[in-house]
Amino acid sequence: MGVSNAIGVGNGLDALRLIFKAYLELGVMHEGDEVIVPANTYIASVLAITDNHLKPILVEPDINTYNLDITKIEKSITEKTKAIMVVHLYGQVCWNRGLERLAQEYNLKIIEDNAQAIGGEFKYKDGQIKRTGSLGDAAGFSFYPGKNLGALGDAGAVTTNDDDLSQVIRALGNYGSKQKYINEFQGLNSRLDEIQAAFLNVKLKYLDKETQRRREVAAFYLENIKNPEIILPEVNGKVEKCNTHVWHLFVIRTKYREEFKTYLAKCGVQSLIHYPIPPHKQKAYCQWNNLNFPITEKIHNEVLSLPIGPNMIADEVNSIIHIINEFSV
Repeated sequence: MGVSNAIGVGNGLDALRLIFKAYLELGVMHEGDEVIVPANTYIASVLAITDNHLKPILVEPDINTYNLDITKIEKSITEKTKAIMVVHLYGQVCWNRGLERLAQEYNLKIIEDNAQAIGGEFKYKDGQIKRTGSLGDAAGFSFYPGKNLGALGDAGAVTTNDDDLSQVIRALGNYGSKQKYINEFQGLNSRLDEIQAAFLNVKLKYLDKETQRRREVAAFYLENIKNPEIILPEVNGKVEKCNTHVWHLFVIRTKYREEFKTYLAKCGVQSLIHYPIPPHKQKAYCQWNNLNFPITEKIHNEVLSLPIGPNMIADEVNSIIHIINEFSV
């Protein structure tokens, strides 16, 4: 990633939990402080915040990229705001210079939820390229088996250039202990298992090649799916091939999701909904159930994930495209 510290932990949620817990221990944050987070995300992003008695401030996404709308962040910043969590959802990078300026102006930490975007890149106008996981102050990774870099079971990591933060995270994930039987913090048991680490160490060698194949499949979908009922994913506001997106998922939208999903299943094509219920509509956060986030709700009501992966062959991709283009209501 080009960072000075990578800490293995038990899973992706723990990676995010430990980042916030460490900031609390360091006095950078205090219970009740606010963290801006996209309303359109998997619930783990929010759980990591509330688990540390911090307050999530939900901000709407961009309808085209599904990622946090950076232009809407500033109006949600208060004296209690201490951090922004960006989620590189579905594998698309959520970053720009405007976000960096906001963080500098308001002295905010940026935490990346990089669970779905390992290998993603942000290209600066001066030609500099940085990978997701090295853009913010700290980042959480998931190596769940279904991820682009997946272990045999649960596994995760934190990356950061902050050496003090790294030391506290390492201790917190080991019962709060830097030295055996001496516990400085009220920690967790969240360590990367050696078997999972060994498995990931082998798979890591193939990650870039597999990412390239995902990009090729995505590009072919974008070029050849022509059904007017299907809204294709956009990258940086455009429907085009983009070599910064790692395409963990290929997510389309349609007003006829249930009909389309049923049609695909009858044709032998599996599809999944990522995700059917947004965090603010979950029973776990029943106090938010009356909140209104129309863009987030529209996304959750219309999205459907099509098959994508490094092992897909051309005939499979062509067959799926043909089936999609034949769909009608």
